[in-house]
Parts: sequence; C-alpha cells; structure tokens
Amino acid sequence: MTPATVHDSTVYTVPLVAVADETLFFVRNLEFFYGDFHALTNVSLDIHPKAITALIGPSGCGKSTFLRCLDRMNDLIAGTKVEGSVLFSGSDIYGPGVDPVDLRRRVGMIFQQPNPFPQSIYDNVAYGPRLQGIRKKSELDEIVEDSLKRANLWKEVKDILSKNGLAISGGQQQRLCIARVLAVEPDVLLMDEPCSAIDPTSVQKVEDLMAEIKEEVTTIIVTHNMQQAARVSDYTSFFLQEVAGEPAVLVESGKTNDLFTNPQDKRTEDYITGRFG
Repeated sequence: MTPATVHDSTVYTVPLVAVADETLFFVRNLEFFYGDFHALTNVSLDIHPKAITALIGPSGCGKSTFLRCLDRMNDLIAGTKVEGSVLFSGSDIYGPGVDPVDLRRRVGMIFQQPNPFPQSIYDNVAYGPRLQGIRKKSELDEIVEDSLKRANLWKEVKDILSKNGLAISGGQQQRLCIARVLAVEPDVLLMDEPCSAIDPTSVQKVEDLMAEIKEEVTTIIVTHNMQQAARVSDYTSFFLQEVAGEPAVLVESGKTNDLFTNPQDKRTEDYITGRFG
C-alpha cells in the first residue's frame, strides 16, 4: 500500500499518467481538513469502473467533501489539507506532476444547482471542445448534437440552439451542464445532488442518462434520496458524522442490493430504515 502522505493546494503542471487498473479510484486512509476543522477521517474506498456509486448519509457528513477530493476541487478553497492516498487509474492525483486542470477534464463535476454559461446552448456544449483546439464547425456540430443526445436533451433544444442557456427550464439547464461535461469525453462523472433542484420529469431523464452512459462513463452521485440510490446505483457508500464537530467516517460500503437488504453495520440499518437522518 502507498504510504500516507500530506498534500497542500500546490498546482503542478505535468500531465496525469493513466495506468490500467481494475479499480478506478483506490482511496486509502483519507483524512481531510478545512483549516483546523477535521472533516473526514480514515476513509478507504474502492470505486469500480463502468458502474454507478451512490454516496449517502445525513447532511453535513462529508459526502460532497469526499466527492470533491476525487477531482481536487477542494484545492480551490484556501487552507484545505489532504492526507492519505487517492489513486486514479493507478496514479496518485495529489502527487507531484499532476495537473488538476487535466484531472478535471477526465473527472467532470455536476453541481446541485445548474450553472450554464450565459451564452447559447450550442456555445455551452462547444466550450470545452473549443478549449481543446477543435475549431471546425462540422466537428463541433457533431459533438454538440451527440452530447445533447447523450444528455437526453437534443429533441427539446435542437431547434433553439442559439437560445441563451439561462433561458431554458431548470431541469433542462441541468442536462445542458451534463452535456457540456460529456462533450470533453470524461472518464468519470461526479454528481453532487444533481436532482435536488429539478422537476420529476428531468429527474427521470438524468437517471436514464446515468444508466445509458454507464459502460463509457463511471458515475459517482451524492444523493439524499434513498429510493434514488437503490434505483440507479450498483454500489453504495454510507457516510456519517456521529458527533457534531468530530470528523465524519465511512461506515459501510458495498453492492447496493446487499447494503440495502442486509447492512452489516447497525448504523447503516438505522439510517436506511429512517430511524435518523
């Protein structure tokens, strides 16, 4: 096992090296701090490729913090500190030589509130490919159409691609953000409560999307909806902060059906049966 290391928010510029590995993310002994506040302790978890993993637990138990550890989004917060190992495709994402920008292209993030750019639907989706140097209109047209189709949005917007992305419904905006991430062909999609602020029809379309892209894009979703976790995920991990002010822990992780029908920890059983949280 890789020895535990301490990392700060230093930005490196050498590209991340991918190494074939049956486990996509290999997290061991993760500790995370916001300044003096110890937010997560002793988290060890394997994230499997071509699968959907749900992170569940009460509010404030470190689920979103852990999710942001996987693409180094927490680096953008001053004073944060990470200890332990986070390997992605066999490489330490916090190691020397890792470019966080390249990491975030390969590990895309969808936030709770939709955040389309204040520009056209077309330009929202074409933004990433253009940054990668694609300029030919026919290529961009193909990427935009394919990405919107994969996000279950093409039929709704194909005749209004010039419309501002902020002018469509909230559910459509969320799927537009997903299309924008898919346009750069990520390996992983991190979703931080992506369905909490959208209508039921869009929730269904987002869930369908996760199932449709599973063979191509590994998805990790934070959700408070137990039914959603049971419906869409292959694996589930339960996080808990038992005492206010103390760091949260990963209580239990496993195949979703096993965790929901035969939890190994009483705390997991109490949570999924509604005794607390």
